[in-house]
Amino acid sequence: MMITEEIILEFMRETDYKPMTYQELEKHFGISDAHEFREFLKLLNELEQSGKILLTSNQRYGVPERLDLQRGRLQVHSKGFAFLIPDDREHPDVYIHANDLKSAMNGDIVLVRVSSKSPAGGKLEGEVVRIVTRAVTQVVGVFQNHEAYGFVLPDDKRINRDIFIPKHAINGAVDGVKVVVKLVSYPEGRAAAEGEVVEILGHKDDPGIDILSIIRKHQLPEGFPEEVLAEADHAPDSITDEEIVQQGRRDLRGLNIVTIDGEDAKDLDDAVNVERLPNGNYKLGVHIADVGYYVREGSPLDIEAYNRGCSVYLVDRVIPMLPHRLSNGICSLNPQVDRLTLSCEMEFNEQMKVVKHDVFTSVIKTKERMTYNNVRKILIDEDPELIERYSDLVDDFRLMRELALKLRNRRMQRGAVDFDFVESKVIVDENGKAVDIVKRERSIAEQIIEEFMLAANETVAEHFHWLKVPFIYRIHEDPDQEKLQNFMAFAANFGHHVKGRGNSIHPRALQNLLEAIQGTKEQTVLSTMMLRSMKQAKYDAESTGHFGLAAEYYSHFTSPIRRYPDLVIHRVIREVVENGNMLSEKRQEYLAERMPDVAQQSSERERVAVDAERDTEALKKAEYMLDKVGEEFEGIISSVTSFGMFIELENTVEGLIRLGGLTDDYYHFDEQHMALIGERTSKVYRIGDDVKVRVANVNMDEHTIDFEMVDMKPRKEGGRGGQAGRGFGGRDGGARGGAKPGRGGKRGSDAAAAGGENGGKSGRRGKRGGDAVAVGNESGGNGSRRGKRGGDAAAAGSESSGNGGRRGKRSGDAGQAGGTGIRVGEAGGAAGEQQQSFGFGSGKGGYSSQGTSSTGFDRNARSGYSGKGDNGGKSRRKKTSGSGVFIGEGPTPGPGAGGGRKRKSKGNGGNGTAAFVRKKKK
Repeated sequence: MMITEEIILEFMRETDYKPMTYQELEKHFGISDAHEFREFLKLLNELEQSGKILLTSNQRYGVPERLDLQRGRLQVHSKGFAFLIPDDREHPDVYIHANDLKSAMNGDIVLVRVSSKSPAGGKLEGEVVRIVTRAVTQVVGVFQNHEAYGFVLPDDKRINRDIFIPKHAINGAVDGVKVVVKLVSYPEGRAAAEGEVVEILGHKDDPGIDILSIIRKHQLPEGFPEEVLAEADHAPDSITDEEIVQQGRRDLRGLNIVTIDGEDAKDLDDAVNVERLPNGNYKLGVHIADVGYYVREGSPLDIEAYNRGCSVYLVDRVIPMLPHRLSNGICSLNPQVDRLTLSCEMEFNEQMKVVKHDVFTSVIKTKERMTYNNVRKILIDEDPELIERYSDLVDDFRLMRELALKLRNRRMQRGAVDFDFVESKVIVDENGKAVDIVKRERSIAEQIIEEFMLAANETVAEHFHWLKVPFIYRIHEDPDQEKLQNFMAFAANFGHHVKGRGNSIHPRALQNLLEAIQGTKEQTVLSTMMLRSMKQAKYDAESTGHFGLAAEYYSHFTSPIRRYPDLVIHRVIREVVENGNMLSEKRQEYLAERMPDVAQQSSERERVAVDAERDTEALKKAEYMLDKVGEEFEGIISSVTSFGMFIELENTVEGLIRLGGLTDDYYHFDEQHMALIGERTSKVYRIGDDVKVRVANVNMDEHTIDFEMVDMKPRKEGGRGGQAGRGFGGRDGGARGGAKPGRGGKRGSDAAAAGGENGGKSGRRGKRGGDAVAVGNESGGNGSRRGKRGGDAAAAGSESSGNGGRRGKRSGDAGQAGGTGIRVGEAGGAAGEQQQSFGFGSGKGGYSSQGTSSTGFDRNARSGYSGKGDNGGKSRRKKTSGSGVFIGEGPTPGPGAGGGRKRKSKGNGGNGTAAFVRKKKK
């Protein structure tokens, strides 16, 4: 019997298993053959190195979970603490204090010992015992020269300590340049990480260096290796009749097949046709380029595509998964040329049920290369010129619209959750500078393609599920019960009630809510929070259904040029079709073993792509606003938090008005109604209110934008015991006592220093900034990007939030969700009500902001904006009624946000500081 990884792990997970030596394991499995024994030892060694099994001090093997350890991936927060996202999906997240991280960094695979449950609420806490695999091997940042040595200030704010560069490793870097550093040693205790400069990108302000830094930060590949390009060059420019006959492909060249894509798309991987059958049913054909025919399994092209996982659509460039020779050539379904395809034909009855379907290899010749714009003009504007030009196709387009709308209606009735975020595209000039931001339209033309791709993806997934062949599915698990209940409580604050309880909520109930809030002021914030309460869609070798689409079976079949899972299942489909719906036992076994690995790699690469896309979009939006400082704009309040309010402009740019900037009154934050209420004037700022703002500041290090209200009157002095402006971000509280505001911080009245570390430093690692409101790099961007087209219509969340909304290039996951929200972990929540908020981490451990009123609700949770005023727990807030947090220090400051100390003010007699010192001495 062949001993596999699964057999060993299954045996060790049995309840009566006691750790054994390798000799005992050899005896148990009855291994007698010398070759088999060598292979067995090799497998044990591999499992031990990957952290899947452990070797104890007395040389016995066991699985981590039976030895009170958990294996998983670390998610580090910019403030230093972290969460373990365990491999075991049922296990809750584990909070890890900064001091217990050893030298682990964000993304590392680690083994953690769960040490205690926190007294606060039974949440798990732990410490890192062993680092299994390092995720961070190189870091991008700005070099600072100190002659005898240097430091690199990392771009990734989750690496919250500078990298030390000894003199011999500076390698020609000068002050202010962006560099790539290879890590030589990792941070441990008080010792900084040490690195060596391996690449100098250029000065941080040079054109193009900003995007290049993001490419390097996420370690995205640029060019292709020589052998990959050589293999791509050997691909033919056209196909021959012999090929078609030899492979027994179905000839569909006579049909009215068209591609419908964006104006600038060059990799046309899908084409469609529709006809009305004599029995009144609709016949839909979805034809996808047979990329797997040209990218053979195990070839250099295939290995490179596996490593890349998907194409990455940055603001100013595309980093493709396959070389252009293939993606824009023989694999692109260009008009009037023969192309090899995989086809999925479906027959729908009036109720939109698939009554007949077929998946087969084919050859097509597309009639036209249509654009979304032109199809929209034909169907909506009835443009006479275009109708004449495409006269033989106009009826087909009308039939397509009819079918697409019926399919969409059926999907909505079934309970699919459809997030309709406004998305935008940043336009850049030839130097990569942002010159405009335009909203993306989701017209009938986009909807036609979206619905047809969804239908094909579902049909293919179900077809191969029942054939029981190894496959890759796109799954979206049911939302976490606790997160959903928190969301329901949040929606109830706005008077909206969701039917159902916890996990028994049907997606239809959530879709009903989305329809009910359509056009209301709270639409954006509720949609975003719903999205964050869901899990992320991902790839898996098992079909467990797709919650967001309310689909039992779902796969990604329609984009093999830009997604590796699609390419893999294309090869399986062709193999199965050509072998009479069967696979040999050996092949079945090999594929079954390989699929989980492909699914995991593809999911991880997708996350990297989304993060990189989001980073470049936030960067370019900030750059676009850079020359607009001082200009006035109309906007709406998109989110209200305890530290200010986020304003969204018409062009989708979002920025923050800090509480310190609201100088006409002292404002309470009413978390129940998501509003700021003026204490003296009773003025109310709510989500959805129209406001007029001025651009006050753009921080290009953090990619954040600060606004200020137009016509804001100064606060009357003396109204609060003569201490106007002190405490949390009051007008003069910004950089009190700070000689220099530090990197990223502003001095004086509005110095709410962005990026602050704990301990009263205003900028990043700043040079003291008094009690400035340190605005830490809380999270990641509101990526809402349709990319090229419809995948994951709401791909939410990465690390610490972001309301992703990326529609990918196309085809599906109208509810890919789950951003993991913001979790403000360490003690030191603000005074005020505990609020259900949405965790950073996978959310399974029930962590939420510890009392920080709204940190989970800031719709954009933009990088650089933190809700904590976390200056080492120094920011002071006064407790008021249950409805909120009083901002600005009054005569009797309440317990501090971090330490819970009480101080007497002078108004109450006695020296506050002296009293505090006396109390401490006791």
